[in-house]
Amino acid sequence: MSDLDALLGESLLMSGTDHPDAPAGKAAKYARPELERRFLLRAVPPGETVARHRIEDRYLEGTRLRLRRMTSTDGRGDVSIARKLTQKIPGADGGPGLITSMYLSPQEYARLQPLPARELAKSRLSIPPFGVDVFEGQLEGLILAEVEFEIRSDADAFVPGIDVVAEVTSDVRFSGGRLVSTTAAELAELLRAFGLDGCP
Repeated sequence: MSDLDALLGESLLMSGTDHPDAPAGKAAKYARPELERRFLLRAVPPGETVARHRIEDRYLEGTRLRLRRMTSTDGRGDVSIARKLTQKIPGADGGPGLITSMYLSPQEYARLQPLPARELAKSRLSIPPFGVDVFEGQLEGLILAEVEFEIRSDADAFVPGIDVVAEVTSDVRFSGGRLVSTTAAELAELLRAFGLDGCP
């Protein structure tokens, strides 16, 4: 076993997450722990936006798979497009658990895109260290900030340093898999529970 395999295995044990479909001892071979913290915001926080991303997600029906097309514009105005297929296995507490991703060619994306799916669209603003998601459509009015980490101790020690309404890392209602089927009325009720009126 390599040092990397040992480190990933230790991370999985610390996260309390195991991949239910992986053969014994293989859970850390392809999937990795998703170490992130997520915060509900009242408004986009101050700070320099170093990049903007238009994200179009398709949650494939009957699966835990997400097909993503992300159009990114950097500070110079250069535009790039990335396509990705991702599987997420939630943690035992409903928060982030394991994530497996692969980048796709335009042709591969085109073959998967017609599959039945629920759609979610948002803009992501890169305001270091945050990725700030401003949701659209039936989720208009929802703003979430997330921060990704390489090691658990950094995640545990992180202090947002911005005005947050609440941390929602382990609140499954704010996961993409749940939000994609949340109606505008359900979102308004959810935001009111946090003292927000649901308006952008």
